[in-house]
Amino acid sequence: MSAVSTVPPHKVLVANRGEIAVRIIRACNEYGFTSVAVYADPDANSLHCRLADEAWALPGSSPAETYLNIEQLIAVARRSEATMVHPGYGFLSERAEFARAVEAAGLIWIGPRPETIEQLGDKVQARKIAMAVGAPLVKGTPDPVSSAQEVIRFADENGLPVAIKAAFGGGGRGLKVAWQREEIATLYQSAVSEAQTAFGRGECYVEQYLNRPRHIEAQVIADEQGHVVVVGTRDCSLQRRNQKLVEEAPAPFLSKEIEAQIVSAAQAICQRAGYRSAGTVEFLLGENGVLSFLEVNTRLQVEHPVTEETSGIDLVKEQLRVAQGLPLSITTPPATRGHAIELRINAEDPAKGFLPVPGTITRFDLPGGPGVRIDSGVTQGDSISGFYDSLMAKLVIWAPDRDQALARARQAVKAFQIDGVASVLPFHEAVLNAPDFTQTFTVHTRWIETDFSADLAEQVRPLPPGNPPLQRCWIEIDGRRHQLALPAGFQAAPGSAPVARENTDNHQAAPQGAVTAPISGIVQRWLKNAGETVNEGETLAVMEAMKMEVPVLASASGVLAIQIAAGENCPQDGVLGTVTP
Repeated sequence: MSAVSTVPPHKVLVANRGEIAVRIIRACNEYGFTSVAVYADPDANSLHCRLADEAWALPGSSPAETYLNIEQLIAVARRSEATMVHPGYGFLSERAEFARAVEAAGLIWIGPRPETIEQLGDKVQARKIAMAVGAPLVKGTPDPVSSAQEVIRFADENGLPVAIKAAFGGGGRGLKVAWQREEIATLYQSAVSEAQTAFGRGECYVEQYLNRPRHIEAQVIADEQGHVVVVGTRDCSLQRRNQKLVEEAPAPFLSKEIEAQIVSAAQAICQRAGYRSAGTVEFLLGENGVLSFLEVNTRLQVEHPVTEETSGIDLVKEQLRVAQGLPLSITTPPATRGHAIELRINAEDPAKGFLPVPGTITRFDLPGGPGVRIDSGVTQGDSISGFYDSLMAKLVIWAPDRDQALARARQAVKAFQIDGVASVLPFHEAVLNAPDFTQTFTVHTRWIETDFSADLAEQVRPLPPGNPPLQRCWIEIDGRRHQLALPAGFQAAPGSAPVARENTDNHQAAPQGAVTAPISGIVQRWLKNAGETVNEGETLAVMEAMKMEVPVLASASGVLAIQIAAGENCPQDGVLGTVTP
């Protein structure tokens, strides 16, 4: 009789929120591991908290005091007796200092080694590795630049357009493209500021910008035993503000030569870097056929499901295997099966320039049928906060070939119904019927800004709902979450904290000369000082919500008074300040 193993299954702290936290929690449950969720105050009733085996509080609302707070996350990991930490994507997923803190606490980091994250997360060092293995590359600065003048000199020597890029981080943050010499100084400062805010480091480098390029990437998974497998390719060319909206696998309409270059370079770069866990090697393919290495994302990508659908490989479970020191379940590239398309369902209004729209989801009817997969972080009744990314769900379609996948996607988008917040569903419906995407495939990373011409109607949101029959709130006992349900209109005892109610009076007229918030979000920075004279139409401040920066313009000329300071939150149409003639 064989001995029964007494080794307990691992307990995984998921250091993230929303859709990706749900995805990881479900993989842990299937794998037999215990899942531990963490949540900021706005996420107290979120889906990832409801699905996890345990949910622990990260007191606060902003990303900096919650999901980006390394000390607090490690403390929760210890208190919950977690043995592993999965960072998901975004937030701290590509921060070597977080990986080191996890390992220093005696926990297992589910991801690449800290030194690998550091090496490949530095875009300049990643370019040097790519050069060493012979990967295709456009011209760029060998090191970060220290001033706008250096960018101007590079542009004078190599021509416009040029891309100013954050040396650390990804996801389109800290990336600015200069098409004219005179805009370089402003864009350089903007890139540095955005990179500093998003990644804690403002260094930027410069490289030639390929005009109208496709964005193509290779999914890699690697283990401690030295196996580096390219699981498949993806096309992620449909983007707005360098944020992907549509992805598909395998990347369509590639020559065998280009595909071989991508796969070979991706494997060589990761092999050279001693890579471990899941990662993505990204490339740009110019309209002139020039292929250039872009970067390595040392984490799981948002678009990983399309590769899972066309390879049959569960990438999160492979990450769990590798983190335990086990070999990959595959050691050679899997055969590609069929075609998959992913549509990101964001809380944004495409008719208003994809402005993020926080609010409460009053209807969330999902499509179904063969080949339809929904990876969602929300359900009906959940709220979308302006503090975080606008992604609500991912609609993933699989079919035996691309034409059938497009047909299924059209039906699924029509069946997907969302009320209470705006969504990008009308955009997806238009794209799935656009010949540039469905037939000629002439889309590129700036196609939405330059070529997309569908006339989409602005989406009308209803007033916030009144009080429900029960008001739900949460108490935390030693950091763990417990729910209470109280009658609507419940009156707290004198001296106690009042029960929060949603404000339905949101249509009061702003005072004359008011500077109002174009979105619900945080005032990132004021570009003008209080008491300064400003001109009508001038940019006064920059607000940020859901990974998007939006300028705040002066509605009149006069003297500026500031009411909401930088770093503070403001609802859409709220008064940030006034301009007095």
